Amino acid sequence: MPRGLDHIVHAVADLDGAAQVYRQLGFTVGVRNKHPWGTHNHIVQLPGFFIELLTLAEPDKMTGDVFSEKFGAYNRDFVDRGDGLSMLVLESQSAADDEAAFRSAGIADAAATRFDREASRPDGTPVKVAFTLAFANDKEAPDASFFTCQQHFPENFWNPAFQQHDNGVTGTAGVVLVADEPAHHREFLLAYTGATTARDERGGFTIDLPRGAISVVTPSAFRDRFGQHPPVTERGMRLAALRFKAADPQAVGGKFDQAGIFSTALKSGAISVSALGATLIFEPAA
Repeated sequence: MPRGLDHIVHAVADLDGAAQVYRQLGFTVGVRNKHPWGTHNHIVQLPGFFIELLTLAEPDKMTGDVFSEKFGAYNRDFVDRGDGLSMLVLESQSAADDEAAFRSAGIADAAATRFDREASRPDGTPVKVAFTLAFANDKEAPDASFFTCQQHFPENFWNPAFQQHDNGVTGTAGVVLVADEPAHHREFLLAYTGATTARDERGGFTIDLPRGAISVVTPSAFRDRFGQHPPVTERGMRLAALRFKAADPQAVGGKFDQAGIFSTALKSGAISVSALGATLIFEPAA
């Protein structure tokens, strides 16, 4: 069964500054969280999906374990080349089953691994959250990391109060990657998502998922469609954009203009914004 979008990591050098940028864009941004391997994050929740603003804040805490490698070192090296979308995550019913499927497909990158941390409810009450991750690897995309995430206490993580945003965003429509040869990544992404088919589109293809979609397009198709510069693909496929469902994109664009935030109006009725090495697209909610 296909896996829906779960979250995406937006890796940044200045975490406080990134949180402020997202607030200026009308998002509700959660408190700063700390991981035992030295990364810190802020969470931006949507129904069933979230953005993880992340930086390596305490490099001395890295111990060489899988999380130090996959999160600390990987995102440190990513940010050394610039801010941007670094990791794509799909939902998981069983990380162990995902790992087995990835191994069968020849794309597994590490054993399924669990971690726990303390979170807080809106009233400050501490609660426990825990996740088990299963990693996949596209050898032609060293600057894009992929894994699935099984949540063990979802009732402690998801909160409707955190999913209300001043910009009218109500959910995720999908993510967009860029690649010089999108077809080279079709087999990997089908195995990673568990989907059986992909839709061919101008300049690439799209895989529809239970939550959102994954599109891969050429850099030129990306510029034509979204009106923004894509990330550099000289090292391979890159995560480039987040597509949001918004109640009134044109009203959002007007607020951005008043706040001095440059946005681009698209023929589809959407608007796009360049922020912290990524493109954010606000589309009319169906």
